[in-house]
Amino acid sequence: MRTIIALLILLYSVTGIASGPKILKAKAELTPAQKYNFTVTIKHADTGWDHYANAWRVYSQEGELIGERVLYHPHVKEQPFTRTLLGIHVPSDVSEVIIKANCSTTGENKKGYNVKLR
Repeated sequence: MRTIIALLILLYSVTGIASGPKILKAKAELTPAQKYNFTVTIKHADTGWDHYANAWRVYSQEGELIGERVLYHPHVKEQPFTRTLLGIHVPSDVSEVIIKANCSTTGENKKGYNVKLR
């Protein structure tokens, strides 16, 4: 039984499930063109090209994808890191969005980071 528990703990830690990308902070700024610029700070245990935070997405409260920021490389030595997504049209009836980070191996975090727009 101890062997099985040890293997499960090892598998859990190696796959990164225990430490998916975490959004530390996020903000949205309305531009004069009535579009939003999103700035998001993420922390993740990137290990290299085989395991890294590779995107974050902006969703409406209903789950509609509004915008996506693809992260094209690992940030092993740059943690946490901040990236911006510019000029995103958000429907006028949306007053709050959810931002979710994505990992190249474990996929998108279920828990999001809420950002009020108005």
